[in-house]
Amino acid sequence: MKKLGLIVAALAILATTACTSTKVTSSWRANSAPQLQKDQKVMVIALVPQKDRTLRSQMENYTVAEFRKKGYNAVSALQEYGPNGFANMGEKQVVNMLRSSGANQVLTIVMVDKGREREYVPGTVYGGPYPYGYYGFWPYYSMWYGRMYQPGYFTINTKYQWEGNLYDLQSGQLTYSVQSKSFDPPTTERMAVLYAQQVVKDMARQQLLANR
Repeated sequence: MKKLGLIVAALAILATTACTSTKVTSSWRANSAPQLQKDQKVMVIALVPQKDRTLRSQMENYTVAEFRKKGYNAVSALQEYGPNGFANMGEKQVVNMLRSSGANQVLTIVMVDKGREREYVPGTVYGGPYPYGYYGFWPYYSMWYGRMYQPGYFTINTKYQWEGNLYDLQSGQLTYSVQSKSFDPPTTERMAVLYAQQVVKDMARQQLLANR
């Protein structure tokens, strides 16, 4: 019975881990999109509400770190220009500023949506003890109920939807777009780590990253 309990507990942990994830849901690459070269500079800009500055920093920094692991020259716009670096500027001014920094590509990470929902998790019946003889009603009932039934409960889940767009600053064209979802992340930092890993992996799958 102890082994059964350990197995059930492990399955519960795995189920929770499986639900806590960040996944790419779709992506697109322009037919004419050139491969990103390692000597090119990629500016990463996370567009999130001003009150979520910590989240912006995490999304930019971990995406930059993931690019750098593969040898690419990526930088964070927050680190380079500060939190108000593009304030009161038009599109042309921003593009000129990015070009003057030596950036060849810009990857925008946009928080499309963030929401919370209340979800009911139904009760679960597990295998219980074997009825060795007669224990009396209440002792037997207590033992059976405690081991067999886990009552249902309500949980509050947080969901994020992200869209990443890669633009070529020379032509001004969109070359790559990726959509992803984050479901009930344990921390925003963990979400940022998983997001960076998944997106850079998808860019490699789409053959956007040069091998050398």
